[in-house]
Amino acid sequence: MLDIKLFRENPDVVRKDLKKRGIKELLPLVDEIITQDKIWRTLSKEADDAKAGRNRLSEEVAKLKKEKKDANIIIEKMKKLSEKIRELDAEVAKEEELISKDLMKFPNILHESVPAGKDDTENVEIKKWGIIPKFDFPLKSHVDIIEKLGIADLERAANVAGARFYYLKNELVLLDYALIRFALDKLIKKGFILIEPPYMIQRKPYEGVTDMADFEKVMYKIEGEDLYLIATSEHAIAPMHMNEILDAKDLPLRYAGVSPCFRKEAGSHGKDTKGIFRVHQFNKVEMFVFSEPKDSWRIHEELLKIAEEVFQDLKIPYHVVNICVGDMGVVAAKKYDIEAWMPSQGTYREVVSCSNCTDYQSRRLGIRSRKSTSEKPELVHTLNSTAIATARAMVAIIENYQQKDGTIKVPDVLVPYMNGLKVIGKK
Repeated sequence: MLDIKLFRENPDVVRKDLKKRGIKELLPLVDEIITQDKIWRTLSKEADDAKAGRNRLSEEVAKLKKEKKDANIIIEKMKKLSEKIRELDAEVAKEEELISKDLMKFPNILHESVPAGKDDTENVEIKKWGIIPKFDFPLKSHVDIIEKLGIADLERAANVAGARFYYLKNELVLLDYALIRFALDKLIKKGFILIEPPYMIQRKPYEGVTDMADFEKVMYKIEGEDLYLIATSEHAIAPMHMNEILDAKDLPLRYAGVSPCFRKEAGSHGKDTKGIFRVHQFNKVEMFVFSEPKDSWRIHEELLKIAEEVFQDLKIPYHVVNICVGDMGVVAAKKYDIEAWMPSQGTYREVVSCSNCTDYQSRRLGIRSRKSTSEKPELVHTLNSTAIATARAMVAIIENYQQKDGTIKVPDVLVPYMNGLKVIGKK
């Protein structure tokens, strides 16, 4: 959520950002919020003045009673003033709610380095790593390989759960958990605190984390309960310190969340319908950081570097793209994606998303920090990045490490996590 001060003091920043994003329908709402805010401030002043008046009358009553004089007239005035205060407080609360609801409609302010562009085809490549593998045999897709080896059952999963689900079997289960342990071990060494969060959270904290449209397009709701399945552990970790004042000396707080993720993929009809690349349920290790504002852009680059290390250690070719305006969500101020090379498709596909959300989430969630109790608390910044999303990482491994005989070589770094297994599918 944006700061109301931005609308009071520099509304052109908001207007410029909306125009850059192409969200012109929100432009009239900027002026509406400015008007609402003026009404709120007027009402707040009236309420404060009335409370100050009541305090003065209260002192007068105390003085008269001490002097054993009649205070009934002033007590009546106080009663009337108290009633007026209740009415004013109700109006102030109503205006606050209206303003807050409207502020929730606005996206975060983009960082100046976010490139222009209408969609993901205009994201800007900023780095490339690794050598594209060459094969001296006909390439197979990950779908063909896993079905031939019998390490996944997609057909039975579709019969049981519908499209975009899977049964993993034998070595592919080991590979899934090997990736999780490998990523967690790396993050432990870098000082991250391991978190296994609730897999379901209530709507109120969820509203502090994500785009409101996600409640329809992305999240699964538990029928009859105020609970939603998490789409990523970020969504459960972000509100972990909701309405808290953190000690600045403890920042940055680095969390490594591990959880299954559940997504409707409502806008993905016809995309990646086969296999395990785009699915409704998958495991993921997520990096999440609460930081002081002055450190967040440096930490954003650090998170990207760690995510790159993961794929460098796996020896999977990839490139990094700076996400353009048209491909940005509403929460992040800037986002990088790492896209891994997928040989059967002859292109790079997204495997990591790395975002700096500045104070957008923390303002909604009321998460602040300060160095001492004498200082005014300030909002923290929140950042998140994939460390490993196992389903997509497995697709990249299966395709890049496929061998002529139909087996899959296990990346060297994962062999210790696979009970020493070096080849999947070898008889």
